[in-house]
Amino acid sequence: MDASDGPDPDAVSPLAWRLLRVAAGYDQRAVEREIDELVQAHLSMLESGSRSLSRSRRQTLLELYGSELTGDQVRAVVDHF
Repeated sequence: MDASDGPDPDAVSPLAWRLLRVAAGYDQRAVEREIDELVQAHLSMLESGSRSLSRSRRQTLLELYGSELTGDQVRAVVDHF
């Protein structure tokens, strides 16, 4: 899945962010290792809804999770959660 066929990063709810991460097989520390300058606290805040990341960071996360999931899986999580 690439950015052109994926969901809008602004449309992803905090719960959907968490479900996407788990469905893609990542724990917060693994994401931290995959994306430079992103730390576990950033993910915790994004997934709790207490704070958002920049649009470019959220797009990077969608691309990371989308590399492990099909486009249909990503859209299903975003649309239903």
